[in-house]
Amino acid sequence: MKALELFLQNPLAPFHYSFMNEALLVGALVGTVCAVLSCFLVLKGWSLMGDAISHAVLPGIVLAYMVGLPLAMGAFASGLFCAVATGFIKANSRVKEDTVMGVVFTGLFALGLVLFTQVKTEVHLNHILFGSLLGLSQSQIIQTAVIGGFTLLVILALRKDLLLFCFDPGHARSLGLNTTMLNYVLLSVLALTIVISLQAVGIILVIAMLVTPGCVALLLSDRFSQMLWIAVASAVLSCVAGVYVSFFIDGATGACIVLAQGLQFFLAMLFAPKRGLLIRRFLPLKNSTAQT
Repeated sequence: MKALELFLQNPLAPFHYSFMNEALLVGALVGTVCAVLSCFLVLKGWSLMGDAISHAVLPGIVLAYMVGLPLAMGAFASGLFCAVATGFIKANSRVKEDTVMGVVFTGLFALGLVLFTQVKTEVHLNHILFGSLLGLSQSQIIQTAVIGGFTLLVILALRKDLLLFCFDPGHARSLGLNTTMLNYVLLSVLALTIVISLQAVGIILVIAMLVTPGCVALLLSDRFSQMLWIAVASAVLSCVAGVYVSFFIDGATGACIVLAQGLQFFLAMLFAPKRGLLIRRFLPLKNSTAQT
């Protein structure tokens, strides 16, 4: 009730604060980068890889703090190590890739938790786990903008090659594409995207940012170019709505963003023009009635 009263009194109140406007802009940028990458991850079947890398960055963050390096550098190195270690173990054992990822990322995440409890730092664990979009410093905003812009440019510049690699790696090799390079480019871009997303939604919720927009777009479109636009629109709308609602209910911003994305996926699953559950249920009834 209190949240509703605040909303009715002044619906534009969030826009009167600079930190809210900054959070909206940063959230929209992070959402755009995650959405574009999400389409490739969904097509490639790498959703669990995003989950693995997002959890594996924690020890890198702690170690970077210990030696005085930027936290983003440690997070990127740790995430990339997780991806490379997963590929190496898969290539040299009988264990399947999804099982290897489960072992590697849980082990690295546990190592990060142990390091964090043993090292006294000024970095609050909740900010790493759940994000702090409303409390970003100017340097963090600039860092997010630079890394996010660079990541987006790389994805868009290589989108045709990455698309073919995700759909059919064998055909990509036959055309002369270096699939090994594309594999590591995609992994590196994924690690960079997770680094900038950590500050928005944290380690635990970042996987939703990397999967849900692509899933929503896949339900609503059969063409990849349309998928990209739909995914970006879905992610930006979720970020703006999540930040806006969190102001009135005094809730966790990252969680509100992910809940907005979950709601969009639920609606798309029900009402998608071709694949929606309700559409598929009632359209045959409509067609049969028309025929009679």
